[in-house]
Amino acid sequence: MVIPWEGPFFPPEANRRSTAESLVRILVVDDEPSLTRSIGALLQSNDRLIEDCGSVAETLARLNTSSFDLLILDYRLPDATGLAVLDWLLSHNRRESVIMISGEQSMEAAIGALRRNADDFLLKPYNADQLRRAVSSALLKRQLERTNRLVQQRLQSSEQMHRYLVENSLDLIYTLDADGRFNYLNLRIESLLGHRRNALIGKHFSEIVHPEDLERARFSFNERRTGTRATNNLELRFNRNPYGLDDSDENGPVSIVLNAMGIYNRTDSRAPAHYAGTYGAARSLPGMRLGETGSQQYRVYHDPLTQLPNRDLFGDRLNLAIAQAKRRKSHIAVMFIDMDRFKLVNEIYGQGEGDALLRSVALRLKQCLRRGDTLTRHGSDEFVVLLPDIGAQADALAIAEKILLAFRTPFPLGESEFTATISMGIALHPEDGASAEDLIQHASVAMHQVKGNGRNAYSFFSPDMHATYRTRVSLEKELRQALTRNELELHYQPLVSLSRDCITGMEALVRWRHPSHGLIAPSRFIQLAEEAGIIHEISKWVLETGCAQLAVWRRRYPDLRLSANLSSRDFDRTDLSDTVSLALSRNGLPADCLELEVTERLLLEDAERVSPNMHGLRDLGVGIAIDDFGTGYSSLACLQRYGITRLKIDRSYVKDIKTTSNHPIISAIAGIAQGFDIRLAAEGVERDDQRNALENLGCDEMQGFLFSRPVDAAEATRILQELRPSSTAGRLARTVPAA
Repeated sequence: MVIPWEGPFFPPEANRRSTAESLVRILVVDDEPSLTRSIGALLQSNDRLIEDCGSVAETLARLNTSSFDLLILDYRLPDATGLAVLDWLLSHNRRESVIMISGEQSMEAAIGALRRNADDFLLKPYNADQLRRAVSSALLKRQLERTNRLVQQRLQSSEQMHRYLVENSLDLIYTLDADGRFNYLNLRIESLLGHRRNALIGKHFSEIVHPEDLERARFSFNERRTGTRATNNLELRFNRNPYGLDDSDENGPVSIVLNAMGIYNRTDSRAPAHYAGTYGAARSLPGMRLGETGSQQYRVYHDPLTQLPNRDLFGDRLNLAIAQAKRRKSHIAVMFIDMDRFKLVNEIYGQGEGDALLRSVALRLKQCLRRGDTLTRHGSDEFVVLLPDIGAQADALAIAEKILLAFRTPFPLGESEFTATISMGIALHPEDGASAEDLIQHASVAMHQVKGNGRNAYSFFSPDMHATYRTRVSLEKELRQALTRNELELHYQPLVSLSRDCITGMEALVRWRHPSHGLIAPSRFIQLAEEAGIIHEISKWVLETGCAQLAVWRRRYPDLRLSANLSSRDFDRTDLSDTVSLALSRNGLPADCLELEVTERLLLEDAERVSPNMHGLRDLGVGIAIDDFGTGYSSLACLQRYGITRLKIDRSYVKDIKTTSNHPIISAIAGIAQGFDIRLAAEGVERDDQRNALENLGCDEMQGFLFSRPVDAAEATRILQELRPSSTAGRLARTVPAA
C-alpha cells in the first residue's frame, strides 16, 4: 500500500533503518529439525535472518532477549501447545507477527490461534506457495503496521493524514450521536456491508446489527467508557444490505470484532465534559478461509460476554462426564455459584461496569479450577462448574475453599474497588443425582440454602433441603405480588415516657396479611425480601404509609414522632435520603418527627457503603436510632461519626432483669447515652418490675407488652384518644388487645 502524501511531513531519513535493522528476523518453532531446515531454505533471502528452536520454553527464552518480525509456530510442541507462546506475546504486549501451523483437524486449534491474534493458520500438509504467500502477507501487514505506528507518532496533529487513514481503513469506522444514530461512517461500510454510507447517516445502529446480536450489541454501541475499560474485541454479526452494491465483498451476515469508546465534549475549559456519543471501529474476523462455519460454531457454543462454554456445551460435557463416571465408578461434582448483590452493581455503576465485573469474575473462577474442569455462565450472574474425576467430597471442598479465598481480593470497578461475594451449592454424582438436570438443580437448591443462611459460603446438597427450597420459592413469588395486591399493612407500638407520663412516639412495624396463611410476622419474610431484591420497595411503602398516618395523628398530637426500621440492604441504594425526603414532604412533615432504626452490626460491617447514606439522612434532619443496642460491638466513635440520636436497649437484657438496681450492662448503656447526650429507650418491657428497674437505671422511654402490643392504625388511634396523662402505663396496660 502506497500512501500518496501531498508533502514531506518528516525527513525521508526518519524512515530508514541501519543495515542490521533492515534484516527481517524470522523464528521457526518446530520440534522436527528436518522441517525447520526446509522452511528456512524455502524462505531464505538476503534481507532475512532465519533462526529456529524446538520447544515453548526455548521460544520464550529467545523472546526474552530478542525481538522478531515473524514467528512460524507449530501448534503441537513437546512441552506445550503453541497457544502458550501466543498467550505470552499478548500478556507482554509484543508485536511479533505469527503464522500458526498445525496438523490438528479440530476447529478449536484454529479458533484458539486466531482469537489470540495469530495472523494466519495453515493446516498440514501445506504446499510451498501457501507458506510463501502467508509469510509475504504477514510481513507486509507488519510493515504497514510499523508505518502506521510511525505515522501516528509523528503526525498526530495532521488532520489530512487522519482523514486519509480513516477513510481508507480496512476497518469500518463510525461515530454515533448520544441517541445511537450514525453521524459518520467511513467508506468501508460500502465494501463490507453493501450500504451507501450517506443512506445510513442519521439512522440508528440497529439498522446493521444482526437481530440475534442486538441485545448484546446495545451496550457497546451506547458505550460511555473510555480507555482500557471501554468495549474491546466484542464479537458480533452485521447484516449486509441484500440490495447492496455490486462491489460488496459477499452476501449474508459478516462476523466482526468491535471496539468502542465514549466521546465527551466541553462547552468551555471550565465546564464538565458531557457525553456526546460513541466512536467505534469494527474489523471483520481474521481467518475467513475457515469459512463461516468455524465462527458460527464458536458462537453457538460459547457465551458472548465471557467467552466461556455456554449451557449447551456445558450440558454435553456434563453428560459425557456422567457416562464416564458410571463406567469408572468414580465421582463428579457440580457447583452452582451465584454472585451476591450483583443487581446493585448494575444499578449503581451501570450495565457496562456490570459486564466488565462478570468477565473478571469468570477469569478468577477459571484460575481456581483444574485443567479438565468446565466453567459456564448459567445465567445473568450465575456460574456452574463441572468437576470431573474427583476422588471424594474433600476434593470439591478444597476447590470451594480456594474460590472463596480468591474472592477476598477486591475487583476494580469504576474508579474504586468492589469486594464481590458468592454463594455456592455443590452436588455430587452419584449420591445427589444420576442426571445432569438433577445435579444442576440440587446444586442450585444448596446454593439457595447458603443465601438463606447469610451468603458468602458454600454448602453440599442434602435431601432435606428440597422441602425448604420449595416453600421458599413459593413464598418469594407471593411476596413479590404482596405489594401490588395491598397485602402489606402497618402495625404500631407506642413508645412511652415515664417522666412525661405520655406516649412520645409510635414504631411502625410491617406485617403481611397473606390470603391463605393469615398474618405473617416480619421475621418470616424480611430476609427473603432482602435476598429477592425487593426490600427497598417494602421500606419505601412503610415510610410512605407511616408518614401518611403520622400526619393524621399530628393534627391532634403535634409532638408525636414516628420510628421505622431500615434494612441493611436499603443502604445499597444511593437514593435512600431522597426516598425519605419525598415521604416527608408529601405529607407535610418536618424531618425531626421521623426516627429511622438501624441494627448495631450495620455500623461496622461496611463503613464505606453505609457512611454516605448515614450522613445524608442526618443532613436531612431525621433521627437515627440503633436498634438492639448492646448485642453487637459498636465502637463509641460510630455514635459520634453518624450523629446517633437514640439507643434502644435490646429486649434480651430487659428480660434478664432480676433486681431494680444491679444490671451492669444496662447501667453501662445508660452511661453511654448520658455521656453522648443520646436519648435512651428500652424494648420488650412486659412486667412492672422491669419498668421500675429500668426507671431506676436511668431509662425513661420504653415500649413493650406492658403498655401495648403492636396494633393496627385504628387501635393505635383509640389508644392515643383514651390516653390520660395521669395514668399512661395503667391505661395502656388495660387497653392491650388480646394476644
